[in-house]
Amino acid sequence: MTGIVAGKVAIVSGAGRGIGRAIAILMAQQGASVVVNDIGAALDGSGGDAGPAQQVVDEIKAAGGAAIASTLSVGEPDNAARIVQDAIDAFGRVDILVNNAGILRDRIFHRMEWSDWADVIAVHLHGAFAMSRAVAGRFREQGSGAMVHMTSTSALIGNLGQANYMAAKMGIVGLSRGIALDMARFGVRSNAVAPFAWGRMIGSLPSETEAEKQRVTRFQQMTPETVAPLVVYLASDRAEGVSGQIVSVRNNEIFLFGQTRPIRSIHRGDGWTPERLETQFKGAFGPSLTPLDVSTDVFSWDPI
Repeated sequence: MTGIVAGKVAIVSGAGRGIGRAIAILMAQQGASVVVNDIGAALDGSGGDAGPAQQVVDEIKAAGGAAIASTLSVGEPDNAARIVQDAIDAFGRVDILVNNAGILRDRIFHRMEWSDWADVIAVHLHGAFAMSRAVAGRFREQGSGAMVHMTSTSALIGNLGQANYMAAKMGIVGLSRGIALDMARFGVRSNAVAPFAWGRMIGSLPSETEAEKQRVTRFQQMTPETVAPLVVYLASDRAEGVSGQIVSVRNNEIFLFGQTRPIRSIHRGDGWTPERLETQFKGAFGPSLTPLDVSTDVFSWDPI
């Protein structure tokens, strides 16, 4: 098959449904052989079902592509190594990793349980690390490779009731940047994508008030298929030189996010005390303090 990733082998986690499914299918349409990884769990991570991953594999094969299913959980390092080995056994190599698997356990912070925190961190952040580490050695040996990690504007900007998810997704930003820095010398690229798309995670949004219903309606027009082209491009050789970046896609809009840098400074030759800070901190930094926005405050216009 021809395409932007022709001849490549891609592993896509959480690929049984939603954004992961759209990415896996477009990868195959663009010429990649795909490992479709999904344990088939519910949105909160409970249960398991081999059906979703196999259905995507069947769809790819029916269209003339090459794919295998994997139902191993990415949160375990041994499983990650097995997933990579399965890709090599089936297709001879691995070139692309898309870390997309995730779960939700939304709770207002003062009611969040340890399990809500630990389980979300385990799947999103530990899973992304385990899979990235599992491919890193092979990418180094072959002198090439691309990773795309799914983050979220909930982390980059903010959202209510998602401290666990925000922490995991912001951790993924740091992980992606660290990989990009450490592995640039080996020809390996790593980028983070913050997607807007209607799926199970967005489908859990409340829709009781009129404002909430309008928000859901806006999200429903942003299908997973609008996210996949950016991910496939970033995973391809055509994106050479693009690494360590945070990019977002919102229907037909694509945004490059800035990254944390100092924006204001104050100094005293004789040092600081709490009292001196009281007299100067708010006056100097007040206009530049980041407000407690949520994503909808920043992306306040309808998707284009």
